[in-house]
Amino acid sequence: MRSDAIFIGIEVSDEIAGDAAAAARLEEVCPVDIYADAGGRVQIVDTNIDECVLCRLCIDATPPGTVKVHKLYDSGPDAVLSSDPAVA
Repeated sequence: MRSDAIFIGIEVSDEIAGDAAAAARLEEVCPVDIYADAGGRVQIVDTNIDECVLCRLCIDATPPGTVKVHKLYDSGPDAVLSSDPAVA
C-alpha cells in the first residue's frame, strides 16, 4: 500500500501490511503518528504523512525493504528512504 501527501509518500509492503506485530511496532515508534494499528493491520494516517521528520524509525523497526519513505519534493538519489540496499 502507498499513500502520498504533498511532500511525503509512505509505502508499506503487502508482506507486513497485515502483520499485527508490525502494525503495533510502527504505531509505537513513529513520533508523529503516521501509522496506526487498525485491528492488527497497518494503517497509514493520511492526515499525518506530511508531518514526517525523516527519522527512519519506521524503516529500522521493520524488515528490510518493507517500509519506504518517498520525499516527493526531491528527485535525487536520496529521494527514497529505505533499508533495502537496492533502494537506499
